[in-house]
Amino acid sequence: MTDKSTGTAPRKAGAGDVLRALGQRRVLITLLLGLGSGLPFLLTGATLSLWLAEGDVALSAIGFISWVGLAYSFKFVWAPVVDRFDVPLLGRLGRRRGWMLLSQLVVGGALIAMALIGPEGGLTALGIAALVTAFASATQDIAVDAWRIESADNDEDMALLTSAYQLGYRSAILAGNALILFFAAWFGWSGAYAIWGAAMAIAVGATLFAKEPVDRGEIAAATGGAAPWTPRGMFDAVVGPFINFVKTHRAAAFLMLAAISLYRLPDFVMGPMVGPFYIDLGLTKEAIGAMRLSVGLVAAFVGIAAGGLSAVRFGFGATLLIGALIGPMSNLGYTLMAMAGLSTPMFAGVLFVENFSEGFAGAALVAYMSSLTGIGYTATQYALLSSFYALLGKFLKGFSGVAVEGLEQGYSLMTAYALFFAGTALVGVPAVILCWILDRRNRRLKAELGVT
Repeated sequence: MTDKSTGTAPRKAGAGDVLRALGQRRVLITLLLGLGSGLPFLLTGATLSLWLAEGDVALSAIGFISWVGLAYSFKFVWAPVVDRFDVPLLGRLGRRRGWMLLSQLVVGGALIAMALIGPEGGLTALGIAALVTAFASATQDIAVDAWRIESADNDEDMALLTSAYQLGYRSAILAGNALILFFAAWFGWSGAYAIWGAAMAIAVGATLFAKEPVDRGEIAAATGGAAPWTPRGMFDAVVGPFINFVKTHRAAAFLMLAAISLYRLPDFVMGPMVGPFYIDLGLTKEAIGAMRLSVGLVAAFVGIAAGGLSAVRFGFGATLLIGALIGPMSNLGYTLMAMAGLSTPMFAGVLFVENFSEGFAGAALVAYMSSLTGIGYTATQYALLSSFYALLGKFLKGFSGVAVEGLEQGYSLMTAYALFFAGTALVGVPAVILCWILDRRNRRLKAELGVT
């Protein structure tokens, strides 16, 4: 089993075992649930920015509307409700499945609402629909993450389910980042968003065929058995996850939270400006989509595989450190693109590095955060960790458009973009330092415990 205080990597099955496991119903369901979690994510972020940029919306407005993504960062606020209460009517499916189904239905409906409104319907109305999408999507993440973690029988199982989830999630991210551009070219942005909303039926089907992982009695036993509506039950639902996390990991808990919160800050901050940069550089939707579906797809899957192999060979700490080092490279790549101008080979290289680093770090980070949770507090603790992962970045990215427009006052537009992307790369330095400290601590603890 993984030592939760050190975050050392679990032993994983061989390649043949993994391939055979992909035929298991539970693993396939996890993959499809990952697909459902990834489908709406960029549709309230970078892809929405691209839609708005084509509609000649001001960069500052694009940056501010990206704040709807803060719903993902504050999901720990309502995660205790998902952890302790059943959904009316749908709760008969089980606590996890009930919340999963409700949130998936709302995500699908809200995406279709965004399609019907569009920028021409007003940014306020579109922003509200995007906020509902993000809120429901964040709730889906809470329930799916809890289901995935609680469905694992051991650390090997956790690694397998996490890999399946990441495969589905990353595939959906690429679909929302690349494939949707072709649909937008064929059917318009509104048509593309409507199709993606209907595609949430895939996740709905997976939920209906899934099995509830943990009996309510087991959860009650782990949390003391207090009814959730009593003062003691409410206190434990809200405060218990934090107390349990700090008690388990002690002083390292705060180091873990700091490292996680800064880990992908460079990507978050530059995110809203990538779409507008492509448009200003002269790239078409078809060109962007084709490159993302070819080079981007290969790089993402290679990155996921490399991240998994690195975690097995070197442990999660070292893998997180490598990911923190290579992540900002894509930001610097965009700086070079802005300085050199339109270049297909350079575009391909930047996309490869970007998708490789995301795939590499993503699999290790998700498995690492999953290993830090405790039964009875799964949804809330994982929501806390994943919220810390995105909170600062999602707040700061709202100012990205203002930053580029400010730089444009003294420089040309492409130079402003180049300086902006270079600056976002520099904000990744603190994460590298924290991951190095965390990795050194993990190695020291392993040595003290005699773990090889």
